[in-house]
Amino acid sequence: KRSRYLLGYPSLAAFIASDRDYTSAICKRFNRLAARNLLHLQSELAELQAQQDELDRAERSGGRAVKQFSRNWPDFCAAALSDDRQKQRKILADTIHSVLKEYREALVFESHLATLPRPPKSTLQAFRCHFFNGDPKFGFPTLGANSASLFDDPDDLVVLGVHEDRDRLTAFVQDRLAWIFQTKASDGNIAYVSDRRIAGFVAILSTVNAAALLIGGIVSLYSVSSSRKKLGIIAVFTTLFAINVGVLTNARRAELFAASAGYAAVLVVFVSGNLGVTGTANVGA
Repeated sequence: KRSRYLLGYPSLAAFIASDRDYTSAICKRFNRLAARNLLHLQSELAELQAQQDELDRAERSGGRAVKQFSRNWPDFCAAALSDDRQKQRKILADTIHSVLKEYREALVFESHLATLPRPPKSTLQAFRCHFFNGDPKFGFPTLGANSASLFDDPDDLVVLGVHEDRDRLTAFVQDRLAWIFQTKASDGNIAYVSDRRIAGFVAILSTVNAAALLIGGIVSLYSVSSSRKKLGIIAVFTTLFAINVGVLTNARRAELFAASAGYAAVLVVFVSGNLGVTGTANVGA
């Protein structure tokens, strides 16, 4: 089926915009250029700072009126209109202001960009399949000239559609069970998968899993009367709970310990409250 968009920027932009989850918004980081830009700005600021220090040393031996320019901004600006040296200092100050602002903005931008993830492997494969018109190895690229290699290096790419809760279980479902959540197909090679549906499925699965571990532990404790068996059941279910939290979520070690301790405490309270006794004793007067 022939696309209604002109091949090139129009068709690629339409493909990216067609993804409601914005996971196909893949862009190049240009890490090497960004690092070089920061190095250039650093070096430029180092030279500007050296020039300013040199002017400060020269004015240190000047008269009282000259020293006044280093502590009084209105006098300094007024002198810069007629005094060549102060004019030079004013131009230097304005240049430092501009370059320093650009440098710090670049630092903030790079810091934010570093938090954005690389595109998932499956998403990048689908994107490259479209970009190379169905054949990532031998197909012709949608964009020409040097833009043809924009998406060759996976480590230099970033995806704008960030999923904050992409834990291990979500990643597994996206990588292995994505076909279940397919919403539509754009062409014969690429299918769209709803991340919202995956998130809902993972939430339900996590809830059922947590409830099963808790109810399973309580039922098992209720069905036995031996103290040793109860301790064994608590140990087994606490271990299973810790494994589930550690493997299926992104919980940190401190959070893992806290969650496991809380789960074990629930089971211990159940046992210590005599709720786990299978029978009741009749006491005669």
